[in-house]
Amino acid sequence: MEPEHFRFGGGATETLLHPLVALWMLIAAVLIVTLPRNKAIMPLLLSFFTVPIGQVVLVGSLHFTVLRILILVGLARRAFFRGSSSTGVFPGGFNTIDRLVIIWSLSMAIVFSLEWMEIQAFIARLGDLVDMLGGYLLVRFLIPDREAVRRTIKVLAVICAIQGVCMINEQISHVNVFGLLGGIPAGVTYRNGNIRSQGVLGNINAGVFGGVLIPMFLWLWMKGKSRLIAGVGIAGATAMVLTCDSSTGSMAYGGGLLALGFWPLRKRMRLVRWAVALTLVALHLVMKAPVWALIARVDLTGSSTGYHRYMLLDHCIRHFSDWWFLGYKNYNEWGTLMFDMCNQYVYVAVMGGLVSLVLYIAILSQGFGAIGTARKLVAGDRGREWFLWCLGSTLFAHLVAGFGISYLAQLEMALFAVLACICVAASEARKATVRNLQTQDEVQLAVAIV
Repeated sequence: MEPEHFRFGGGATETLLHPLVALWMLIAAVLIVTLPRNKAIMPLLLSFFTVPIGQVVLVGSLHFTVLRILILVGLARRAFFRGSSSTGVFPGGFNTIDRLVIIWSLSMAIVFSLEWMEIQAFIARLGDLVDMLGGYLLVRFLIPDREAVRRTIKVLAVICAIQGVCMINEQISHVNVFGLLGGIPAGVTYRNGNIRSQGVLGNINAGVFGGVLIPMFLWLWMKGKSRLIAGVGIAGATAMVLTCDSSTGSMAYGGGLLALGFWPLRKRMRLVRWAVALTLVALHLVMKAPVWALIARVDLTGSSTGYHRYMLLDHCIRHFSDWWFLGYKNYNEWGTLMFDMCNQYVYVAVMGGLVSLVLYIAILSQGFGAIGTARKLVAGDRGREWFLWCLGSTLFAHLVAGFGISYLAQLEMALFAVLACICVAASEARKATVRNLQTQDEVQLAVAIV
């Protein structure tokens, strides 16, 4: 029997598009198409994270969210791109991260469709494929150089400032201003008497979005030239984490800061990784419960559902035979409230099977690997090393947040933007190394001639 929490072919029965949203979408679409390539990322992200996801245009039985429409507009520009060979559609070249994201996106779509064997499920997954694969290809295209990376971080800081102010307003007025546009609730939610501000992303999503970006804003702050916008971003992101009243957002915030704290040990991270792995194994051997039961003890707000997250992961591990091949659509039968898929790794597993889970972990692993390799290439240039370390800390914050929430379109876009920045940073590190070697060769040749 079809799980009660899944209903394909449903959703909105008519177009829901507020006039202000329609105008903003048109402006953003025009800017995405007409602005120089390394500036078009600004209207894309600004519109993507200020429009409620429930704003949708119906074409027959197909649902096109405003976010999906903007992705398609950007992909249309990419399709007709005729630029220099030095940048191309994949700045720095088509790399391993690109391959993994593409294969992972396709794997999720194929496995899910085979599991359900329904045309409506297939159509729904095609829409998700546009969000996942299309979203990644678009940000990868629109972040071609270091200047675009800097603009990306700045616009994310502006977004956090906007969301932070609106979420503080929710605490005061008890009204979500984005909900007045339609597509998300205008009323506030409570837990244990505390208001959980939602903004445009939803309470947990908003906290995670703000929390993971702190390392990038700190890098911008230390650059010196953009301290005002960096400070605004830090303040906005902090407000998002505090007002959402979510342990997951706080964990993302703390995870990024923890990773930054390992900066003095950046040349000994292999030893750190082995120490962490051996510690977890030792805890698993001596604890009465499995080591992942530590998740149940995470409660940074006094009202978290850490036990549910522990049980979700525990059931996923114990029911490996259910999902490893083609995922598992009846995971709600594993136990009470198991339909609440608030873990990115479990979500990928049950929706895409073992292959998709391995690919997703490989994406994160390759991201860290690219940063580590690039840092070694620029060793001695503390500015470049710090920039790479901040990117790695942001990626680590995403890794931590994945244990408390499943990523949907907007958070996926936030992760993809980080991966695109990593690709650019790694490419520029390689180019800088080549230039240094060429300079050294020229100097040696000049000395030899003299």
